[in-house]
Amino acid sequence: MKGYIHSVETCGTVDGPGIRFVVFMQGCPLRCQYCHNPDTWQLKDGKETEVEELMKDIRKYIPYMKFSNGGVTISGGEATMQKDFVIELLKRCKEEGIHTAIDTSGFVCLEDAKEILAYTDLVLLDIKHISAEKHLQITGVSNEWTLQLAKYLHEQKIPFWIRHVLVPGITDKTQDLQALRAFINTISSVEKVEVLPYHTMGKYKWEKLGLPEPLPGVKPPTEEQVKRAEQILVPRVTNQLVVS
Repeated sequence: MKGYIHSVETCGTVDGPGIRFVVFMQGCPLRCQYCHNPDTWQLKDGKETEVEELMKDIRKYIPYMKFSNGGVTISGGEATMQKDFVIELLKRCKEEGIHTAIDTSGFVCLEDAKEILAYTDLVLLDIKHISAEKHLQITGVSNEWTLQLAKYLHEQKIPFWIRHVLVPGITDKTQDLQALRAFINTISSVEKVEVLPYHTMGKYKWEKLGLPEPLPGVKPPTEEQVKRAEQILVPRVTNQLVVS
């Protein structure tokens, strides 16, 4: 089984609990205006890799993962775009007793998602925007599948984290944040909510690829803007949710 990967991170600490081996898959159907890895968009721009080749690397880090209650996270690009490869990799990890996580935008049909979730312990769900219209504007695709996936995770009691990138003037409007919080409050299996500040570290990649800068002049949010978003998005303590 072969797939296209962009890169790996051997000791990741932000894409799930504990120390994690993170596989960044190549290929993404979204065209987020604030994307910091546009070099992951085209599927065959990645390195063709076999599952066993990845497993050989992953096994080297099992002691670190076990010690820290970590595991393997499959990210992107969009992790679900190469479904068959991802399922095989997840299966192999489960056979080794490794905790598995998927970092996804949720842009995947539910039937395909169900196959992947059969071998997934935790989902990191990136909700780009709660508004269908604004989601389409900033990503080029609908958020229907994303919200459908969140509801399915709730129904099946599958643990997941919600991530929201805070972009000043685009994803930080009070009414939109309140609408997202209202949605979160209907989901019981959300373990964590993360507000991820927009940054410009990937700007040079847009320039290198000859792509027009989509957000000229937009700066990262201030600490106060991030705290304000967290105050809105973090549900009550009774829901046992936290923000990192």
